[in-house]
Amino acid sequence: MAFALASERVRDRTGQRDSRSAWQTLRRGAGRNLRAHAFLLGALLCFVLFTWYPMIREIIMSFQRVHRGQTTWAGLGNYRQIAADPEFWQAWRNTLEFTGLALVLGFAAPFAVAIVVNEFRHAQGYLRILVYLPVMLPPVAGILLFKYFMDPGFGLFNQALHFLHLPKSQWLASKTTSMPSIVLVSTWSNMGTATLVYLAAMQGIPGDLYEAAELDGCNVLQRIRHVTIPQTRLILSLMLMLQIVATMQMFTESFVLTGGGPEGSTTTVVYLLYNYAFSYNKFNTAAALGVIMLLVLACFSAIYIVLERRGSED
Repeated sequence: MAFALASERVRDRTGQRDSRSAWQTLRRGAGRNLRAHAFLLGALLCFVLFTWYPMIREIIMSFQRVHRGQTTWAGLGNYRQIAADPEFWQAWRNTLEFTGLALVLGFAAPFAVAIVVNEFRHAQGYLRILVYLPVMLPPVAGILLFKYFMDPGFGLFNQALHFLHLPKSQWLASKTTSMPSIVLVSTWSNMGTATLVYLAAMQGIPGDLYEAAELDGCNVLQRIRHVTIPQTRLILSLMLMLQIVATMQMFTESFVLTGGGPEGSTTTVVYLLYNYAFSYNKFNTAAALGVIMLLVLACFSAIYIVLERRGSED
């Protein structure tokens, strides 16, 4: 009897110690998680205040109209006004033209430069700095430098054409050459980041694959086709999607180099949005155009996700 009572007391004390220890462990874990969630809360608040709130506010503004300080509900009126504007359709044609040219040049050039840099066994660090240098420059400074180079009178490019006994070009003053000139400037300014991403992906490819390809008699182009491109397919597809999204939002180059001209040939959708807001003082119409742009880019992103999911399943 006494032994049974003593055993119960021991079990009670052990249970109390176990429950106290579990409670202390839970409290310490909650304290650690609370600090972690406090750090995450700051980032979440910044994301909500500077990303989600402006987006939601933009969507609401796109269905409103302000007249003499009075805000009224306009429904789809702003969207109908945009659809009836000839500048809207011209801006989309210009944007798609820029995106297509930028993909032809701006998507292939960084990959080719990364392949060349990857072939060097020495001085890769200096080459990385050289490639990334245009990205480190202030964007407007680099664009103004090219604007000086493309001056139709004394610009460096026309001086080089004159030295080669070739006809001079109007570059930014001609409807034919203005968009390709902007693509050239944009590619030079932004290719550094993509080049380093491709270079990092290439350096992660096992060297055994290249050795096996060389033993099979593959030349450089065949090694790129059968080893480099398949091994970097995921990065290539991701960078393609990111470049489509970025190029469709081109604004700075057109704003600084041509001001949307000549004759509106370089007015992109984002530049038109800027004009609606700050030149025409139609902020609600600009908000509607921003929502349209958001939906178009969301469609591109959804298509990319679906294609990637099907590719991973195959």
